[in-house]
Amino acid sequence: MNRPYVTLSCAMSIDGYLDSAAPHKLAMSNSADFDRVDQLRADHDAIMVGASTVRRDDPRLLVRSEERRLLRRAAGLPDSPAKVTVTASGSIPADAAFFREGDAEKLVYCPRAAAPALAAKLGATATVVGLDGGEVAMADVVGDLAGRGIRRLMVEGGGHVHTQFLCEGLADELQLVVAPFFVGESRAPRFVESGHFPWTAKHRATLAETRQIGDVVLLRYALSDRFDPSLCPSATEDERLGRLPARS
Repeated sequence: MNRPYVTLSCAMSIDGYLDSAAPHKLAMSNSADFDRVDQLRADHDAIMVGASTVRRDDPRLLVRSEERRLLRRAAGLPDSPAKVTVTASGSIPADAAFFREGDAEKLVYCPRAAAPALAAKLGATATVVGLDGGEVAMADVVGDLAGRGIRRLMVEGGGHVHTQFLCEGLADELQLVVAPFFVGESRAPRFVESGHFPWTAKHRATLAETRQIGDVVLLRYALSDRFDPSLCPSATEDERLGRLPARS
């Protein structure tokens, strides 16, 4: 299947949670790692999150660094990658930052039956793509993205979306950051849900890199034979020690 190179990006607690159960967002990482993620965003053609992440976190999904935006502009690209989300129900707020912020293309994938109502709700803010089936299959999404010229797709969650990509064998690499604390709340969202994963005790994923970034650690796993080691540059001394300034 013709599909983009897929990078899963995630920061979790020691006990595997993406966030707490509280309404406010719990920061899992530090300034230096946020800057690394900003570079990773700038290196991709599209960034994808699930509708639950849009509802819960209201992410902007933009490249923050002016220098990186300028470099993208010089290459004939928009300041930030295209934004992609998926929804089975069509329940997604039209006033979310996902739609309001940035000039890049916004794509929403949903079941074909839900597409007309969702397109009417979102209007000109996004392109709604209806797909066959009651739940959107990630294989269909990446196939459509490839047809739109997307070569590199960064998937930032949440857990349901990560699980789908992993279980369908559609991820080429995982960049997993582990924060130095526990969450310990059963109602909090986890990195992955239950599923049948290709990697088991008898078929282990390949650990391609480990990197200390201040008080967190990056674990980079190669998940396919398309793994591209050049996608994530080596850490600078400032990154390693966590001395980079915070994102704006």
